[in-house]
Amino acid sequence: MFINSVILLLQEILEAALLISVLLVITNLYHTIWGRSFVLRQTWIFYALVLGCAGAWLYAIVTPTVSEWFDYVGQEIMNSLIHLISLIFLIILSCVLPSNHFVDQPSARARLMIVSMVVIVLLAIIREGSEIILYLTGVTSESENVVPVLSGSVIGAGIGLSCGVILYYTLSNLRQAWAFRMCLILLAFICGNMASQIVMLLSQADLLPYTPIAWDTASLLPENSIPGRLLYAFIGYEATPSILQAVCYGLVMLVVMVGPLVRMAWPRILGKTKEL
Repeated sequence: MFINSVILLLQEILEAALLISVLLVITNLYHTIWGRSFVLRQTWIFYALVLGCAGAWLYAIVTPTVSEWFDYVGQEIMNSLIHLISLIFLIILSCVLPSNHFVDQPSARARLMIVSMVVIVLLAIIREGSEIILYLTGVTSESENVVPVLSGSVIGAGIGLSCGVILYYTLSNLRQAWAFRMCLILLAFICGNMASQIVMLLSQADLLPYTPIAWDTASLLPENSIPGRLLYAFIGYEATPSILQAVCYGLVMLVVMVGPLVRMAWPRILGKTKEL
């Protein structure tokens, strides 16, 4: 139970920490590039965290009821809906290109970016947090599991948070142009992962057709191994994805990678300076 708790908490926390770190770095980059004229404040993260924790607790409470909806596939449908909304706002975020010229009044695009970031993090915490709460409340119902599960959970959560902090400072210490590019590449992987998860969940609910397996790398890197779980958290690795999952993963990544922000990141960001 100890190892299972470490791995599960590490994977769940790492997924959310990765996303939050990337969005915080993007926030800092916008402030650096456009200065105070770009009204994007880091305080958005506190609203997202508070609302996300409350939403995770509420969703964990109603999950048993939700799972009975739609002929007992309600949880799959609700989780796919959460992924879909997150994916939409991530794509919006990757396509919102701030103007070169700002006025003193708050920019409508800046407001849209703040709303997008809050919704993205809010839903990520609801999704990952509810799974953690359900796991902990389930396995700790047996008294002999309390100590190993809680100790393993603390260690796993600590490692996941540490990885998020390390990623944040690593990206922040890159040259601005490369930090911007790396954030966009990571966002593309996150979006591809969400698209793949939507297909998998809707296929499990029989709302999308099953397609043959695209490839099988289980013998090389099993999904339930520690490297496999870590790779899943970073890029959505699956050993046996379906063809439809692989196609949607690639298409969504392509949408993000040809968006306005990516095009402006090469060779320079918005043409503001020759070297950032």
